[in-house]
Amino acid sequence: MIDVTHQINAVRRHVGSRVIEAGEAHVMTLSQTYGTTVEDLWDACTNPERIPRWFLPVTGELRPGGRYQLVGNAGGTVESCDPPKGFTATWEFDGNVSWIELRLTPAADGGTRFELDHISPDDDPKWQEFGPGAVGVGWDMGLIGLTLHLASGEAVDPQEAMAWFGTEEGLRFVTESSEAWYAASVSDGGAGEPGEAEEVARARADRTTAAYTGAESA
Repeated sequence: MIDVTHQINAVRRHVGSRVIEAGEAHVMTLSQTYGTTVEDLWDACTNPERIPRWFLPVTGELRPGGRYQLVGNAGGTVESCDPPKGFTATWEFDGNVSWIELRLTPAADGGTRFELDHISPDDDPKWQEFGPGAVGVGWDMGLIGLTLHLASGEAVDPQEAMAWFGTEEGLRFVTESSEAWYAASVSDGGAGEPGEAEEVARARADRTTAAYTGAESA
């Protein structure tokens, strides 16, 4: 379906923190550069007829103040929109609220840089259990779809994609994604108190990998 090593290396990952209205929050950032225009990438990320070609079907009103729902996944409210530069929205799933911020900018060497922040409050139970991989691996999986769609112009078959993630290569991809978020968490200091960070991050990454691959974590 895709070259696992190339795609893992094509994405840049960062784990940081930010103070929001609700208090301290964790910020997971991933970015990738695509060989297309800002306008085309904006359309791929905001056109309700095009989003399902690489991500998930979406319903609702994709405008500031509008509610959206990704079928079988998160929903929320579009909080701001600045076409074709970016948007912000809440990300509401399984009773928890976090936030996403998308930024699209022209890349220095051509193409367009896609950069996404996923912001989770400090007391988010998913963060406490899984760390940045709780959302990071899922976004890495989503960027596979975006990469394939932009390269071919065609829709990604969701059944084929899900079947691929159960193959040896697909399982290697989610494992390497989990490890990449572990490395970002340690290097960026996003795992916990100094001296504990690596141990805490390791346990969270192991749980993330187990959740996506069905393997047992320690």
